[in-house]
Amino acid sequence: MTERSYVVSTDSTADLPWSFYQEHEVPFIPMLFTVDGKEYRDCGDCPLSNHAFYDLVRSGQMPSTAQVTAVEFEEFAEPFLQAGKDLLHISFSSGLSGSFHSCLNGAAALREKYPDRKILVLDSLAASMGEGLLAYHTVKNRDAGMTIEENAKWFEDNKLNLCHWFTVDDLHHLHRGGRVSKASAIMGSLLGVKPVLHVDDEGHLILVEKVRGRAASLDKMAEQMEKTAIDPAQQTVFISHGDCLKDAQILAQKVRERLGVKDILINPIGPVIGAHSGPGTVALFFLGTKR
Repeated sequence: MTERSYVVSTDSTADLPWSFYQEHEVPFIPMLFTVDGKEYRDCGDCPLSNHAFYDLVRSGQMPSTAQVTAVEFEEFAEPFLQAGKDLLHISFSSGLSGSFHSCLNGAAALREKYPDRKILVLDSLAASMGEGLLAYHTVKNRDAGMTIEENAKWFEDNKLNLCHWFTVDDLHHLHRGGRVSKASAIMGSLLGVKPVLHVDDEGHLILVEKVRGRAASLDKMAEQMEKTAIDPAQQTVFISHGDCLKDAQILAQKVRERLGVKDILINPIGPVIGAHSGPGTVALFFLGTKR
């Protein structure tokens, strides 16, 4: 394997397959979550499987999460700097977590110790595999020869073209974590109504509309992709799900048939995002003309 010119890293909230991190040498910060009175790190060897986590949530357990601290970022990043590497870190949306600002503070402290190293912390304004898709493109850019500065500019120029569309079974999970308003949660819980949401330019979750039934919500996401996707047949599209693989596969088939998409990666939503979105979430990520 050729030596990478600089390190591209991210958070476990990117919800990428563990094999991707290993194959492309992408380190990530394993974020903390607590469920059923036990604390875990969201990482490849977590003793609690995704399915077991969602079963606990279905049984009434109320998980909690913790943002990355400045000290955690310093401890994560320092070994790369000690090895003479520069670092480009892609962080979870500042509109949903304080992790980005913690990483900025950690990076500032590290620059004093390693003044010759470049430490760039980028706000994805994205979540789950939206953050992951930005990381995927950034890694491809690095491996194609982009410098760290060129890659950071590409990231900032393109991140607001990263579209997130998703539906959830129950908005109360998002309300409990402060991600949507109480009024939205109540409206979304009406019998048979399924909310369709997106992430806006400030990295916040926005309830766009409510439709009748699960099939209609999946249709609506494919329809939104039809409106804004850039050359969809040539794109890599990501779909994440909260322990509902069959629904994710149905959505994948819809975008294949309607938009000619060939390359789709489906992966579970990890516990840190899943603690707030809940079981039954399905999310679609692609590059479009606008969010």
